[in-house]
Amino acid sequence: QARLVESGGGLVQPGGSLRLSCAATTMILSTFSPKSLGWYRQAPGKERELVAQIDPYGTTNYADSVKGRFTISRENGRKRVFLKMNSLKPEDTAVYYCNIPPEWGQGTQVTVSS
Repeated sequence: QARLVESGGGLVQPGGSLRLSCAATTMILSTFSPKSLGWYRQAPGKERELVAQIDPYGTTNYADSVKGRFTISRENGRKRVFLKMNSLKPEDTAVYYCNIPPEWGQGTQVTVSS
């Protein structure tokens, strides 16, 4: 079973930026490269929702609430997926999970507060 290791969460003021990283530490490259990769988030009392997705060709898809502020990217050679988050808002506060099907990361907390 592949293990996904996330990092980069934390506390930031409104308008600030964070960069999340997810490493597929035990997944072999030939398995990683053809997969679509995603970032999801779950706020307290709410269901988990898709934030951003990137397919093997680099085509991206974003939730309407983050379009223009968040950027998903991937580095196949390092088996990593990133989420750069700019202009953060309090409503972005949630636990963020990376998804490399069928695996999920452990989640990293992002808190946007003054």
